[in-house]
Amino acid sequence: MGEFGIGQAVPRTEDPKFLTGQGQYTDDLSLPGELHGFVVRSPHAHADIVSINVDAARAMPGVALILTGADHEADGLGPLTVKIMPVPLLANPPTVSAQPALQQKRVRYVGDPVAFVVAETLGQAKDAAELIEIDYEPLAVVPNLASARSADIQIWDGGKENESFNIAMGDMAAVETALAASAHVTTLDLVQNRVSANSMEPRTSFAEHRSHEGRTTIYTSSQMPHSVREVLANTVFKVPEPELRVVAGDVGGGFGMKGGVYPEDVLVTWAARKLGKPVRWAAERAESFISDAHGRDQICTLTLGLDAEGKAQALKVVSDYNVGAYLNGAAVIPALSFAQLVSGTYVIPQIALTSRGVFTNTPMLAPYRGAGRPEAAYAVERLIERAAQEMGIDSIEMRRRNFIKPEQMPYNTKCGPIYDCGEFEVVMDKCIAHADIPGFDARKAETEAAGKLRGIGYSYFLETASIFNERMEIRFAPGGSVTIVSGLHSHGQGHQTAFAQVVSDWLGVPFSSIGFVQGDTDQVSFGRGTFGSRSSAVGTGALRQAADIIIERGKQFAAHMMEASAQDITFDDGTFSVAGTDKKLGIVDIAKFSYAPMGVPPQLGVGLEAVGAFESPGPNYPNGCHICEIELDPETGKVEIAKFTAVDDVGRVINPLLLEGQVHGGIAQGIGQALLEDIVFSADDGQMLSASFLDYCMPRADDMPYFELEEHDVPTASNPLGVKGVGEGGTTGSPAAIMHAIQDALAPLGVGHLDMPATPAKVIAAINAAKT
Repeated sequence: MGEFGIGQAVPRTEDPKFLTGQGQYTDDLSLPGELHGFVVRSPHAHADIVSINVDAARAMPGVALILTGADHEADGLGPLTVKIMPVPLLANPPTVSAQPALQQKRVRYVGDPVAFVVAETLGQAKDAAELIEIDYEPLAVVPNLASARSADIQIWDGGKENESFNIAMGDMAAVETALAASAHVTTLDLVQNRVSANSMEPRTSFAEHRSHEGRTTIYTSSQMPHSVREVLANTVFKVPEPELRVVAGDVGGGFGMKGGVYPEDVLVTWAARKLGKPVRWAAERAESFISDAHGRDQICTLTLGLDAEGKAQALKVVSDYNVGAYLNGAAVIPALSFAQLVSGTYVIPQIALTSRGVFTNTPMLAPYRGAGRPEAAYAVERLIERAAQEMGIDSIEMRRRNFIKPEQMPYNTKCGPIYDCGEFEVVMDKCIAHADIPGFDARKAETEAAGKLRGIGYSYFLETASIFNERMEIRFAPGGSVTIVSGLHSHGQGHQTAFAQVVSDWLGVPFSSIGFVQGDTDQVSFGRGTFGSRSSAVGTGALRQAADIIIERGKQFAAHMMEASAQDITFDDGTFSVAGTDKKLGIVDIAKFSYAPMGVPPQLGVGLEAVGAFESPGPNYPNGCHICEIELDPETGKVEIAKFTAVDDVGRVINPLLLEGQVHGGIAQGIGQALLEDIVFSADDGQMLSASFLDYCMPRADDMPYFELEEHDVPTASNPLGVKGVGEGGTTGSPAAIMHAIQDALAPLGVGHLDMPATPAKVIAAINAAKT
């Protein structure tokens, strides 16, 4: 392992261009003759469209095109719909919605696209949009999960109580029997607040159609460019995929929200193909709030039965997710992941659950960093904490009594997953030691002397990572440099750095000589993109296979060049040698020879390159412990995080700097959900009440503590490197630890349960309620 090899803290090679303002985001692009698109959106959460008149708008200066739902139907475009549905786990047939890019007859949330205006300037497009006359007939509104259960308002024909799907697991009758026989039963109702990803770069889409080539190029801020091409080609436009090229350059944050295809992607592509001119669209921030897919938004009731010693016997879970007005893309994933992981790291002999998706008159739901894993960890940890309080058992001791032990691995949970490895109690003890628990009382006394309250909270989390197969390429150029062609997509994860480290280590080539290509469907033949903490495992697995193929091919070239048998060729640290002799050649020399214009044996072909593919035999399960200390001002309700400690088991670490960056970012988003962020709709008419940064509070630098991080690596056998995912652990474990710390601080005041976000107003209300 050299200076730039596996395990080394190599600074990100991506960063210089970003730090010097040389990143190339979609909205940075400019093409001759480009036009600007503006989306006319519904002001109603639920209404029938009686009529649309665009005549006056079409006559406005600079207007090139106005599209409506009638045009969508006339041109035969297909709607966007759900891509993933776990049919074997469903209790009832699902109700699946279809979302055309423009609505023709009915709108179902504030922001639903109704018309698309294309003009020479954005100002002209907005001016024309003001003249479009739309007559709506408002309908009764379903603004939240509670109202969705009302049977007299149905957003879609189909399932009762606006049910889209219902995932069911376990034997409910057996669980009810076990609960009845339990020495103690704890029941807990939880609310997961709805949040918006609010990526630094808003969604953008820019399409160019070249009639003479018969091809359209779509530049978009997507995590999954090949998926965008697949949906646009096969579902929407019904054209061969080679007719479309999708390019996702630098992407300023995705978090799952940019994993799907949106109406705006359809609109710019459609308009560019009709006009033969480039058409661009970029979301304004207020527009993002009402048109981006949101995350979380779940209510659940958990019932845990325990024996007299505090050991779990049975768990019953009833969960509803607000999937919004349309079920699109991977919207079912949060509910599925929640169902599969709600038992966490604990032995629970009997589990039964339902996890429903429910339609409302709100924007769509999508996977958001963690996608069901944070909800599951939050639920089981809050439940364990409550049970420990009720039974008078220390919460740490309660966890010890119920942890799955290393000798029980592989452990088959009652929810489907089979955990391959983990040392949960060891990780927790390491976190406790690192957090200086013995010093807490002194810190608490100091805080109280200043007139504030101090609390400490614990959580243990587990998530699943590394789903689906992936394809990667390694190519040597004639001059000996190397290019990694990635089917994944890096939008902050540092793939260019991490993948170069493993290739440099395995092939013995200079780290600085390794280039990186991603995000262009013309340059990358296939890829699934980045989501679900999969890249480090499946990406390096595919690269390992490609590297092995290159080494074997290199041995054939080396045998020819050194006049030896291929069986006698060995490879080590970038050098091919003939066993038992001093003959040797470097891999770069071999690569250069492979491109020689003559003298290369025809059976070896031209060039040194390889394609690797990898599919894990099963997911891996990153896990870890978080301990949070907070200070709370009882006069204002303001919560400040004073100390945060995390120990993560992510298997083998490729780059400690990248690991820490991912954990930092994840915890920051967990802090945002726990303390600040909340998408709120009016219960009367479904209008969003938090559609700006004046009303939706984002975490800032001064909300962050100093993070004290450690690792405890238990390598997985599910991939060649033994790595586990790291991208979502911080978000998964932090909310419960923060809320437990707040509850601990408020306990002396008699405050009971508190749901996220713990805003100052909510904390003060809880304190006042406890007083009365």
